[in-house]
Amino acid sequence: MSYSLQLYTLRDAIAEDLPGTIRKVADIGFAQVEPYNFVATAKELGAALKESGLTAPSGHAPLLGQDQDEIFAAARELGISTVIDPFIPAELWQSAEDIRETAARLNAAAKKGARYGIRVGYHNHQWELESIIEGRTALEFFADLLDPGLVLEVDTYWVAVGGQDPVEIITKLGDRVKFIHIKDGPLTTDTKAQQPAGQGKLPVLDVIAAATSLEVGVVEFDDYAGDIFEGINESLSFLTATGEGIKA
Repeated sequence: MSYSLQLYTLRDAIAEDLPGTIRKVADIGFAQVEPYNFVATAKELGAALKESGLTAPSGHAPLLGQDQDEIFAAARELGISTVIDPFIPAELWQSAEDIRETAARLNAAAKKGARYGIRVGYHNHQWELESIIEGRTALEFFADLLDPGLVLEVDTYWVAVGGQDPVEIITKLGDRVKFIHIKDGPLTTDTKAQQPAGQGKLPVLDVIAAATSLEVGVVEFDDYAGDIFEGINESLSFLTATGEGIKA
């Protein structure tokens, strides 16, 4: 298992200076990043990653809302081996019928991705945990509808905000969980209140330990009231200090 940084965390800095921001990420000690919006930035991002010696094992792209061939082609160019759909709105998680339709569409995307040598995944927010379908969270119901090769990136913070125990949910989802988003804070929807890993209410180390098939733990802040570079540095320092032998 290794650690990565979701670049959405640094979206403001990236908008001002993408290459300089990527250099700062490398200087902090990350060896991997998780890009977002990478179709639009593929050329510049690819050059910046190469210059800084960073790799991108996963990336976020709206597979159900944009041209999938374009997404997979850009991912392959950037060396992204898993493309994760980051957001399906709350209204589509309220009925079994809608969830089945979403699962079918992602399964189709996964088949297309396989032709590019790319795996497909899904990343949750809180509403997939707030919604209960046939006695289970919508996320669990959804997971059982996915083809075997389709993976999950569990945003552990939003699981807790959605009223569920992230350790329990990760355990139930089992070896389908290959990525997690690691963030901390007061477990509310106030994203500005998020904190570096180990400083809030989320049992970060227990969550990581529960993900027994984890490939990459992805540090992320949806927002942050302090200096964002200091925040990600503190998160990485906490994780590497408590995870002996784990590479950033």
